[in-house]
Amino acid sequence: MEDELEDRVLHQTYLSFMKILSRFSSSVAFDTPMSYLWKMVRLYLLRSDVIIFTLGVVVFFMYLQTIGLWSRTLLSRLSDAVNPLSAVQRMKFMDDSENDKQSWELKGSQSAAYAIKGRRMHMEDRFIINENINNTGISLFAIFDGHGGEFAANYAKDHLIQNLYNKVVELSDFKEGRISDMPKIETSTEPKGEEKEKNTNVERKSSFKKSASTADDSSKKEITDPLLLAQLNKSRPITREVRPIKPVKNITVPLTSYIDKGKINFGRLLTDEVLAADRLLVEAAKRSMNVAGTTALIAILEDNHLIVANVGDSRGVMCDSRGNAIPLSFDHKPQQVREQKRIEAAGGYIAFNGVWRVAGILATSRAMGDYPLKDKNFVIADPDILTFNLEDHKPMFLVLASDGLWDTFSNEEAVKFIKERLDEPDYGAKSLTLQAYYRGSVDNVTVLVINLLNNEYATAVISQ
Repeated sequence: MEDELEDRVLHQTYLSFMKILSRFSSSVAFDTPMSYLWKMVRLYLLRSDVIIFTLGVVVFFMYLQTIGLWSRTLLSRLSDAVNPLSAVQRMKFMDDSENDKQSWELKGSQSAAYAIKGRRMHMEDRFIINENINNTGISLFAIFDGHGGEFAANYAKDHLIQNLYNKVVELSDFKEGRISDMPKIETSTEPKGEEKEKNTNVERKSSFKKSASTADDSSKKEITDPLLLAQLNKSRPITREVRPIKPVKNITVPLTSYIDKGKINFGRLLTDEVLAADRLLVEAAKRSMNVAGTTALIAILEDNHLIVANVGDSRGVMCDSRGNAIPLSFDHKPQQVREQKRIEAAGGYIAFNGVWRVAGILATSRAMGDYPLKDKNFVIADPDILTFNLEDHKPMFLVLASDGLWDTFSNEEAVKFIKERLDEPDYGAKSLTLQAYYRGSVDNVTVLVINLLNNEYATAVISQ
């Protein structure tokens, strides 16, 4: 009886409290915007039928998304079952048009290269494989990693490599006595006629040659960076009127100056040709107001001698007979002491913008092109030259690659990776390239592997 009485008392107390609260709330005037908004929400949006309908729509769209993902996965598996393509092939054949091409590859007698556009909008890497040039026993390999557009990388690939090819043939013939009297070599000339006209535009060629290959993206649009120009020239813009183009003087070098004790001095030849090509590239870039630049990593192999020229942050590494990683080049980074001193002596500076950059812009302190920075001497194209006697190292292979690989791999990791895959048809170049992509590289990635286990370059020939 007492429990029932207590329940009634509590019930009456509750009803009285709610009546008081109701009267109080009803007496509050909704005279503020927020109060009026809350009243509208409570009356129209928080109704049970509106909430149920909204939940239904959300569940429906989640269902459609799930079905879409499931169907794409199923179709992908069915496609693999019918035609089992590797991840590399799927990337390559995603779109066969040159505009959207995803990967490029080339296989030589003892070398192979593989390149992917990766997560970048455009492919700016270029590579060269040229084995046994004109049956001279000399082989030429190169990696060009463009930035700010593909103009500079294309120029270096088309002009610098062609000049080196011609000089190697001429010097080899002269050395062997096939030519007794050779004219002087022009290391820097102003283009003439139709060639001069072509140099003012971005040149395009087919995606591959048999002896010299490059990763080609078919976009012809010249890429310029007005923000870069504005930052470097706040007081006055760079224009043809403000910065008149001075004609490049011809510099002739006696052919014999590249012959040292009966051998070709490839170190001097590479230095002269890189600097000469850079001068012409800068002039061509000024005519078209194109601020693009490129790194250059060039390797020449003759018998047991290896000569490597490096400008920028593409990198080469050698795997010796014991599996050790031997650097073939060293990156040119603005934060290096010698580079920082040189930049500051020229009146420039380096700033941290994600990575250390020259004038807060360029992440490499040496490059071909980049004429706004080149004009101020903040960036130079002088190559570092390293020479190796392969008899001292008895290497298994060499790896040349753009920095898209080295952003995710150390020298030692790359050597170990290729060593385990050297028996693949492309000597592991394709696998290493894709592995860099899977590790998160956001740059174009190009890997060139030179197999030296048999060292057959004296007889290896790729037909012209």
